[in-house]
Amino acid sequence: MDDAAVLDIGGTQIVLTSDTLVEGVHYLPDDPPDTIGWKLAAVNLSDLAAKGAKPIACLMNYALSGDDGWDSAFLSGLRAALEQFAMPLVGGDTVAMPRRSARSFTLTAIGSATATPVPSRTGARAGDVLYVTGPVGDSGAGLALLRSGQSSPIALIDAYRRPQPRVAEGKALAAYVTAMMDISDGLLIDAQRMAVASGIGVTVDYIPVSDAFLALRGRAAQIEAATSGDDYELLFAAPEGAVLPVPAIAVGRFDTGDGMRLVLDGQTVPLPKHIGYQHKGST
Repeated sequence: MDDAAVLDIGGTQIVLTSDTLVEGVHYLPDDPPDTIGWKLAAVNLSDLAAKGAKPIACLMNYALSGDDGWDSAFLSGLRAALEQFAMPLVGGDTVAMPRRSARSFTLTAIGSATATPVPSRTGARAGDVLYVTGPVGDSGAGLALLRSGQSSPIALIDAYRRPQPRVAEGKALAAYVTAMMDISDGLLIDAQRMAVASGIGVTVDYIPVSDAFLALRGRAAQIEAATSGDDYELLFAAPEGAVLPVPAIAVGRFDTGDGMRLVLDGQTVPLPKHIGYQHKGST
């Protein structure tokens, strides 16, 4: 039901999370290695942000590529993110991968909670407003551009390759929200997950998209924006009328009952068959 564990250690609440990036699954094989290093740190930092946690340190399991130049560039991108968000690398493991196998990297992030209770997905209440800290869909649009051989607009490409974890926003919001998580798999599927975890229903009635997304895809592609994932904005519930400490966009409301409704421009819209990224294992 959540992306991070919270441990009470001597009265201090420690937040632990771990994420893996796999070549061909979470990034394109020809993505610049420094952006992959950045993204590995960013997706873990985003999980800490969703808990309102302050980064403390991290551990990394690193699969050597056999290419010293590639490894060096990867580590430079990782270092840039860790330094920007003050999360030092304190240990881990290094392994050699079989030749021509897909690269895989795992980072475990450690943080300290800044508010009690620590936000989770389970606390949303009927009547709460659903908010997001920024527009969605830019990363998905950037990935689609790269897959089609294009390299601009750069703002969309950067949204996919260099996501910005909302660590400061998470810490500021932690004491104000009833539930919070990051949007990693898509606005719709993650709103549904929050509602299910909280045991209530949710209506999404607005999908915020950026000017760059509008210029490229238009408002008609807003369902695509809400289902593509990799946004790493914070999705949270707060009481109606709450004065929030950071800018946020209201995108819906929680209600009694269960399930999710999508209402756009005042009209109920059928949910798309694909509402977000689903993690599927092989059998």
